[in-house]
Amino acid sequence: MTNKLKYFIGNWKMFGDFKDFKIVNKINQFSYSPRYRSKKKKIILCVPNVLLDNFNKKIGYNHISLGAQNCHHYHGSGPFTGSVNASMLKSSGAEYIILGHSENRSEGESYSIIKKKIISSLDKKFIVIFCIGESLADKRAKKTYSVLREQINGSLDKKFDVNKIIIAYEPVWSIGTNKIPKTHELIKTVKFIKKEYKKIFKTKIDPKVLYGGSVNNKNIGLFSQIDELDGFLIGSASQSSKKFIDIVKNYYK
Repeated sequence: MTNKLKYFIGNWKMFGDFKDFKIVNKINQFSYSPRYRSKKKKIILCVPNVLLDNFNKKIGYNHISLGAQNCHHYHGSGPFTGSVNASMLKSSGAEYIILGHSENRSEGESYSIIKKKIISSLDKKFIVIFCIGESLADKRAKKTYSVLREQINGSLDKKFDVNKIIIAYEPVWSIGTNKIPKTHELIKTVKFIKKEYKKIFKTKIDPKVLYGGSVNNKNIGLFSQIDELDGFLIGSASQSSKKFIDIVKNYYK
């Protein structure tokens, strides 16, 4: 395990109410507990839009950050009933934003739309968590690398600020299934992603690459041995303060 900064990002998805601030508060307090505040870690919770402003105001001296889960691609106001743009989310207290998640792609989100969302979010000073990942059919057809290359090239641009984008590798076949990649496969995939990213941006700087997909307190020990990973995008386990905290604790065992 290296001593570089590690990200632990929770994606609440469509979960939570105002009473669930207690989850945020417990994780916030844990992050600054004597044993763990010295760890080089960044904890971010991406919660539903309706909770952002309330949680941001209540969190006080926060040792974690809040993030949003998506936004509309249009940068200003417009006739988009039910939609929320990056500017609105920023004013609600979000610092990070998840874009390109497979659940949104499955509903028809195209590369060009994702790219417009990234442009809008970067313009509002967000740090973007850009999700990529292959389906089970892609994996079985040995198309993992070609799919990831297409997703990266389809939505990223060399004009983007390389320091403001974090890539989250989430194989679709792993999300919510309790199936995770084999260690040697994941290492090769992460190395491939970093290579493609550096090719686009024409930089020697390694991008931050996270893993997401059935991350829990039992398998986090396996992931902690992979130096190439810069952190994790955690789904359902982040909806429980105990499960999320146990993931962080077990990572540093």
